[in-house]
Amino acid sequence: MAADTEVGSPGRKTADATPHAASLIQSLRDIGYSCETALADIIDNSITAGAANIEILSDTTSSEPALGILDDGSGMGLDELVEAMRPGSRNPLADRADHDLGRFGLGLKSASFSQCKRLTVVSRRNAVLAGATWDLDEVARSNRWDIELHETADDIPWADQLGTNGTLVIWRALDRLSGGLDHDQRKRAEHINRVIAGAERHIRLVFHRFMSEGRSPLVLRLNGRKLEPIDPFGTRFPTHQKDRPDSLELKHGTVGFQCFTLPHHKSISKADWEDMGGPEGHLRSQGFYVYRGRRLIIAGSWLGLARQTELTKLCRIRVDIPNTMDADWKIDVKKASAQLPPAVRERMRLLVERLTQTSKRTYQRRGQRLVDNDYMPIWQRIQKDGAIVYRPDPAHPVFADFSARLTVDLQSDFANIIGLIGSSVPIASLHSDFAGSAEELVADEADVEALRQMAEAMVPRLLAQGTDTDRILDILKQVDPFQSAWSSARPIIEEVISKEVPDV
Repeated sequence: MAADTEVGSPGRKTADATPHAASLIQSLRDIGYSCETALADIIDNSITAGAANIEILSDTTSSEPALGILDDGSGMGLDELVEAMRPGSRNPLADRADHDLGRFGLGLKSASFSQCKRLTVVSRRNAVLAGATWDLDEVARSNRWDIELHETADDIPWADQLGTNGTLVIWRALDRLSGGLDHDQRKRAEHINRVIAGAERHIRLVFHRFMSEGRSPLVLRLNGRKLEPIDPFGTRFPTHQKDRPDSLELKHGTVGFQCFTLPHHKSISKADWEDMGGPEGHLRSQGFYVYRGRRLIIAGSWLGLARQTELTKLCRIRVDIPNTMDADWKIDVKKASAQLPPAVRERMRLLVERLTQTSKRTYQRRGQRLVDNDYMPIWQRIQKDGAIVYRPDPAHPVFADFSARLTVDLQSDFANIIGLIGSSVPIASLHSDFAGSAEELVADEADVEALRQMAEAMVPRLLAQGTDTDRILDILKQVDPFQSAWSSARPIIEEVISKEVPDV
């Protein structure tokens, strides 16, 4: 390429280094988007355009499968659409409106190209249609930055659903999304459907605040089915805990903080617990949830300030940053990762220390019941040589009463058996199971006769201590196996009480 002397700069030589369209546009396909992050980036544009309704549409069974994102936002005229189709259409350093979820001017293109080779955008503003298509095969052939313009929406999927104002983004030639299964139409459709289903949870989580906050929450649909938001803080459950909001004023904006502690898994349904935790579970989803303009960027990470542990898995800290702090947080093109600025690190460290103690107390309060003598626990928790030992209490009424009915020789054997059970607790297996999914660890159910035997041993002892009959029910309701089988245990306990205290 010949070098030219720049006009107005004597002696300064320059050369044309305009990128090759075919090469650069292929590079844009490999920034690192997944289907879920790509869809989220398109939805960002719809929200920025003021959409109240956004629908994800899919046609996976036809010979040319397609995916569409339709909104009722402000729409675009032709000039604005052409600019939107330009890679790098916005300078990331330029000032943006507070509600603008974009940054680099790459999202529409790079997100779409990561999944397909043909991107069509059709938009209406005040009923006037504008449309354009990027075809990567045509770019590879011509090596030119040319897009095709459409004067009508004929033969464009779902274009008939566009309102007076709104935008439709269509992905076709789904070479990346099809999983290399173009030779088998049925398997290709199954694969694309699985990917879209997997992206659904991501969308419900990333945009949950738009879908649940304000007078007119955003409505998101997938093929006509309304999606429900996933609140990672469990605020709809009465047993959740939250601190007062806090903030930190910095040069480029204000960082907002609020700490939450999830409800214990036994206080909500299993389905709700699993929905909040997601496929990786609560152990992996604890930590910071960083939002940029209410849009989730980071979902569950301690950002190097703490370790993920079982006792802190109920911890969540919401962090709100404005789009003026993108450079400070190093928000990436996909808006799927960020880095903690040094100015924020110390404040967040203090939040971590305070919140993790709250989470630990939530578990420890439940654990304390096992070792509180007022509840006459079967298991003793003993500090021994710097270690914690759990062993059955041979003085517990259910053991002591049974032992008293044995001969002297058998009493010794029974005591040995109780000691053997304590020394054979499968610590390693329990630790492994607890670290993986503590909520799946449950006590074995006791049958009716076992419940009766325990009630007949414990009720007389509590009465002998002067415990009120109503208090007996309160105490035993907190003790397993009564607690986990209370509907069966309560009438048995009441029956035993009535035998011991006939006037009750």
